[in-house]
Amino acid sequence: MNLTREELRQLLVPAVVALALLGAGIALIWAAGRAQQAARTDLAQAQLERQRNAERLARIAEEEREVREKVEVYRRLRQLNVLGEEKRLEWADAMTRIRRDRELLDLRYRVDKQRRLTSLPAKPGNVDFYASTMKVDLALLHEEDLLRFLADLRASGNAYYAVKRCALTRTGQSASGGAIAPRLRADCDIDLVTLIDQGAKP
Repeated sequence: MNLTREELRQLLVPAVVALALLGAGIALIWAAGRAQQAARTDLAQAQLERQRNAERLARIAEEEREVREKVEVYRRLRQLNVLGEEKRLEWADAMTRIRRDRELLDLRYRVDKQRRLTSLPAKPGNVDFYASTMKVDLALLHEEDLLRFLADLRASGNAYYAVKRCALTRTGQSASGGAIAPRLRADCDIDLVTLIDQGAKP
């Protein structure tokens, strides 16, 4: 089919328009692909950031839980009065009070020099454990007097009282007339444990 010059001139404008539309279509497809790729990248970054934030919140929640547990332990230790330097005057007052309240016939004791305990596994880095051994010689009417004495000692606070050893012996004495005579003697070694936070020292 042969086209005349006039026909070719008439087809030129539609051909240019068609080529322009084709180019515009290709450009739109390319732009849409770039936009879709950018949207995928933004979505992936947003998901990654969300995951990081969730992990950060989980870590913060775990740290808060650990802090609450440590604060509770610290509060209980403060209530027991086992934190800080030894309270030897309070220990003496407690022994005097127990002897009076329990009407103990004979109670003798001495507190040895404080010593640092061997480092304990998993203990906090700045906390040191100290103990002073209290040697107690106690006259008893019966075995329950010893249990009551130890319970009163623990309830007095001002240290953690750890009984290392208690030996009971019979005195061989018997009641004469109306007098009450102790039938047993207790010889005990009791560790009075205190905790010192070196990091809290001025």
